[in-house]
Amino acid sequence: MTEFVLDPRLAADSEHLATIRGVQARMMNDARFPWMILVPEHPGASELFDLPKSKEANFMDVICRVGAAMKAEYAAEKMNIAQLGNVVTQLHVHVIARWMSDLAGAAPIWGVGKPVPMTDAEKAERRAAFLRVLAALS
Repeated sequence: MTEFVLDPRLAADSEHLATIRGVQARMMNDARFPWMILVPEHPGASELFDLPKSKEANFMDVICRVGAAMKAEYAAEKMNIAQLGNVVTQLHVHVIARWMSDLAGAAPIWGVGKPVPMTDAEKAERRAAFLRVLAALS
């Protein structure tokens, strides 16, 4: 079996926080939205159905639990959970806390300009919040 290698674009756009049950949890560098990317460490997977059933169930459980914990951590009105993969085909899921009052309102975040890089202080604060979210999974 081929070894898992993270797509370089995911590596460049996000920071590794932890690996939970074979799923990388990564922080997107965008000050506008609390945004985590989850990547199952399975070589060659580009679609959810590319995972063996046990890994598929595990990945879905991690996604749901991260979403619920992020919603609680941020008192979000809505969670956007999306698997797109048109640019980066490696299987990954975006988990984003949202509010009607945020920059995108009811629109998708991809239509509101480029990501705004976080300052070091913002990164530290976001990282701490995301680590609390991930600790809730244990």
